[in-house]
Order: sequence, then structure tokens, then C-alpha cells
Amino acid sequence: MSPEAVDPIAINTTFWIATAIFVIAYGLIVSEKIHKTMIAIFGAALVIVLGVLEQREAFHIEEFGIDWNVIFLLISMMVIINIMRPTGVFEYIAIKSAKLGKGEPFKILAIFAVVTAVMSALLDNVTTVLLIAPVTLFIADALDVDPIPYLISNALASNIGGTATLIGDPPNIMIASKAKLEFMDFIYNLTPVIILVMVVYLIAIKFIWGKSLKTKDELKTRVMQMNENEAIKDPVLLKKSLFVLGVVIAGFVMHGALHLEPATIALFGAGLLLLLSGIHNPHHVLSEVEWSTIFFFMGLFIIIGGIVKVGLIEMASNGVLAITQGNMFATSMVVMWFSAFASAFVDNIPYVATMNPLIIDMAQKLWPDLSGLALLHKPELMPVWWSLALGACLGGNGTAIGASANVIVVGMAEKAGHKISFGKFMLYGMPIMILTVAVSTIYVWLRYYVLGI
Repeated sequence: MSPEAVDPIAINTTFWIATAIFVIAYGLIVSEKIHKTMIAIFGAALVIVLGVLEQREAFHIEEFGIDWNVIFLLISMMVIINIMRPTGVFEYIAIKSAKLGKGEPFKILAIFAVVTAVMSALLDNVTTVLLIAPVTLFIADALDVDPIPYLISNALASNIGGTATLIGDPPNIMIASKAKLEFMDFIYNLTPVIILVMVVYLIAIKFIWGKSLKTKDELKTRVMQMNENEAIKDPVLLKKSLFVLGVVIAGFVMHGALHLEPATIALFGAGLLLLLSGIHNPHHVLSEVEWSTIFFFMGLFIIIGGIVKVGLIEMASNGVLAITQGNMFATSMVVMWFSAFASAFVDNIPYVATMNPLIIDMAQKLWPDLSGLALLHKPELMPVWWSLALGACLGGNGTAIGASANVIVVGMAEKAGHKISFGKFMLYGMPIMILTVAVSTIYVWLRYYVLGI
């Protein structure tokens, strides 16, 4: 199928202003010379001040502006986790996992990887590493082993596990919102391959770290003597939190039947837990929300909206169609592998924010008679959405800056006196990234283009 002819894009002053803001903002974000949130906020302001977007378009029109479903889903989940954190449940899980591994360093590494992946699928990868990394350092210290393999493994496993669900990784939240996909769509299409990827990952880290992690018998005994029950500080609040989290996850599963957006369900859960928690003043809970991340998203949506409006995204989609000649299998493969390597060097959040409208524009050219869900959910297009999710989320494992979880782990390691250089992370992360994307490639080819299921 060849792309339909389109009217030439107007290359005018506004086009160049929007493009310049986008390119400079991305360059500064990648350089990490200035905090990315400051860049996003100022870039968004310039888009409006210089007339690329009107304020109404930036704040109230989803096609060009802020996607409030993504914003409120993130805020609400952060509030829920902030209330749960003081209960000690995450420390309990870590100590229990270490004891399950009988104090054996590699067994603990593998169990932590599985626990991290599962938690990342149910919460999100950034929250998970924030909770797991400090306890990982504690266990590694108790065993007197190098914590760096554990921390790197945590980061890699969090990105793998987060790929499995709608809420596990911010790129999936963004894809779901633009493509109008439901929670169970991700479970049905991505969870099977992520289970397979995790098995391959555990085999790979056995070869990488299996022989180098050793400790003394007396230190194993020390770990086995830890009492995980002492980690639980507030059992009443824990029960309330687990109840609300269960309600929220059930809501995510059924949100299509309920006709509610995931953000609405998460906001309901956050509000309910605030009421049930007995907190008199929510100030400290709200202050611990990662507001810099939230405002980064908001600014980024507006910057991307600017290049959508002026036609830069349309030009890029024309380029993709020129390469693939409308062949959807070729498009899926190009999207997956380009996404993987791009996300390794550019944070996968701004990357997906750019790719979402590109895929929609490309689809509009291929099927100009369709619109709405008929277009977004066209069977030939669905593998492209899943390829984008797999490439962007797994590609984030390639380098220390590829995903927000990686940046957080590296920062926490350095604060604890264990510096993880860019090169060292890439030495482990890039082969894992290539291996997991290769497994995903076979899965997409076999499931959607051979078996057609």
C-alpha cells in the first residue's frame, strides 16, 4: 500500500520556530547541562508566547497540548505509594526475598530481579526502584558483596517488568492514552512476551554475574537471621493501603466496562486512601509527589504539540512511509529497533511523546477514510503500537540515561558511595537491551504476522 498524496506542508516562520524549540530542548535534555524540567517548562512557554500554539490549544486540546489523563494517573499513583511507603511493606518484601534466596548472593540477585519486575508492572518502574534500591544496598552490605550488579539489575528488571502493563512505564501510559488502549490490552499483548524476556534475562545475568558474586557463610547466616516482620511499622495503614491498591488495580482491569479512564480510577484510589489513612494534613504526602517529573511531562506535551501543529511530525511520518512503502511488518520492525536505540540515548518519555502523533499521522495517510477508534485500532496498525511500546521501554535499558529508573538508580548509588559510570552501565545494559529486543522481534513476527493472533 502506498501513502496517499497530501498537501505540501507550509514551511514558514512558525514552522522553524517550533522546530528550533524542539531541537534545542531535546539537545539540552540529552546533555543534562540544565535540569530537564526547567527546559521543558521554558520551552513550553516559548511555544505559546511565540504564537506556535494558543494557550487554549496548549491547555485544553489534547491533540496539541497537555494529556491530563497521563498527568493525573501519575500524580494519583505517586500519592498512593507515598502513603504506603512508611508502612515498611517494601522493606518487608526485600528481606523476605533475601531469606528466600538462603543468603546466596546470586539467588538473591535473581529473586530481587523478579520482585522488581513484578512490582514495576503493578506500580511503576520509577517508584519501584526508589523503594527497592535502598533495601538492596542494605542487603548487599550485609552480605559484603559489590552492590553495583544488584543496582544495575534492579534498573534493568524494572524497565522489563514495567513494559508488561499500562501503568508500569510512563511510555505505556502515553501510548495507551493516545491509542485509546485499555489495561487488559497490554496484559494480553505484552505480558506474555515480557514473561519470556524475563526468563531470558535471568539466564543472561547468570552468565554475567553468576560466578563473581560470593560471600562468607557467616554473612549468609546474618541475612537468614533478619526478621522481616520487624520492618512493618504500621500494619493498620498497610491493610488499608493494600485494600485500596487492590481496588485500583481491579478498576484498571475493568476500566473499559466501567467507561472510566485510568486517571479517574487512580484519582479515586488516591482520594479514598487519603481519607482512610487518618492523615490530618496531606501536605507531606503531596509534597513528596515528584512534581519536577510532572511538570516535565506537561512542558513536553506542549513542545511536541507545537511540532505536530506546524507539520514536522507529518514530514517524519512521510519519511517512515517512504522507507517501508506502507508494508506494516517493515514498519513494525523499523519502529521497534529505531525506538530501542533512540530510547537508549534519549529518555524514552520525550521519544514516545514524539512518536505517538507520528504513528497516528502515518495511519491517517494509509487509511484516509477511517477515523477515531476504527483508525487507531485497525488490526494492521496494532502491531506497530506494541512494537513502539517494546522498543521504547526495553530500549531504555541500553544506557544510564535511557530511562528515568536508570537515572534514579545511578544517582542513589553515587550518593551511597558506589559510582556507576556511563560506560559501566552501558557495558551491561546494551547487550541486555539488544537481546531482549531481539526476543521481542521474534514474538511480534510470530504472533502478529505468522499466526495472526
